[in-house]
Amino acid sequence: MELHVMLVKVYDYVRTTFWSEWFWFGGSGHSWADFIDKEDGIRHPQYTDLRWALLCGMVIFLIRKVAERYVAAPIGRCFGIRDTQPRKPPPNPVLEKAFRCHKFPDNERMQSLSKQTDLSTRKVERWFRMRRNQDRPSLMKRFTEAAWRFAFYFSVFIYGVIVLWDKPWFADSSNCWIGYPHHHIPRSIFWYYMIEIGFYSSLMFSQFIDVKRKDFWEMFTHHVATMLLLCFSWSGNFVRVGTLVLVIHDAVDFWMEAAKMAKYLKYQRLCDVLFAIFGVVWFVTRLIIFPMRVIYSTYFELPLLVGYFPAMYMFNAMLCLLLVLHAYWFSLIVKVTYDVLTNTGEEVTDIRSSEEENVSEDENGHAIQPNNNHNHNHNHNHHRVKAVS
Repeated sequence: MELHVMLVKVYDYVRTTFWSEWFWFGGSGHSWADFIDKEDGIRHPQYTDLRWALLCGMVIFLIRKVAERYVAAPIGRCFGIRDTQPRKPPPNPVLEKAFRCHKFPDNERMQSLSKQTDLSTRKVERWFRMRRNQDRPSLMKRFTEAAWRFAFYFSVFIYGVIVLWDKPWFADSSNCWIGYPHHHIPRSIFWYYMIEIGFYSSLMFSQFIDVKRKDFWEMFTHHVATMLLLCFSWSGNFVRVGTLVLVIHDAVDFWMEAAKMAKYLKYQRLCDVLFAIFGVVWFVTRLIIFPMRVIYSTYFELPLLVGYFPAMYMFNAMLCLLLVLHAYWFSLIVKVTYDVLTNTGEEVTDIRSSEEENVSEDENGHAIQPNNNHNHNHNHNHHRVKAVS
């Protein structure tokens, strides 16, 4: 009971401190009273507006399911993509139990399972390959997911450019802070923010049912950091700089999804071109424009024009976390590009998700592997981690 009381007190203290005017405004002279709408025509953001973001998230998720099933899937079938499922391994309770503990058992464990099941080691290996393939998404699922994300990212990027094109802070980031906190929120900016928050909130949950990526937790961290940035920036009326973060991020993602779609449709040359464009746009927007426009503005222009306050350090920390993730993913993009350029005949693949394993066997029960001089490098490339969201 004493521990519970102590935790409640700590929570109340943290909550009270976090939402205090000292934390959000410091000695700038501003207060939460400045966010109350008056008859001056300025519409300030309210934290209660975020309920619209949750509603947008649910609507976006429903639209996604409809679009994937009734738009993307028929397009995929027109191009010859089949929603085929891998063969299921024969039922085996012993191997199934072992699979739940170790999806990639070592040789010693394989030998032990072979004795327990009275099967040859080759047959046990084949059973595990088939069982792992069973958990992997079909090509159709990967295509429909990429098609949906391409449609959303491209649409929201175009919408963002349209609504920001004539805004003064789009050309000069110092206008993100001049006149703060009395920044009017036009209806177009309001819905831009709500749709983006709703989309990232839906990603946080749908990521657990989407195609599993090897950078799952990095992506989850990215989504959480983005969500916190958007929600807190809305609450503190740092919306102008938030819109810059959004449009910079959205300029990249649809190129990656387009490259994936080209790969699934077997247009490899187009895939390579789109991936090259994606890498260039990623470097320019997220590693040059993002730190030079956004982070520079929050580190230097914000304290100069508004003043210092504790919440500023929180925002800067989250922005720097995003920059670190950007640099990490770009290093993986460079590795993929290097492998493609240094291995004759190699190609860009959707290597963030696991490829289906070969389960064909010869008459002796050995797995049949492709016979080419680059087989080792090909398999190595297929299991590298690539791009982002």
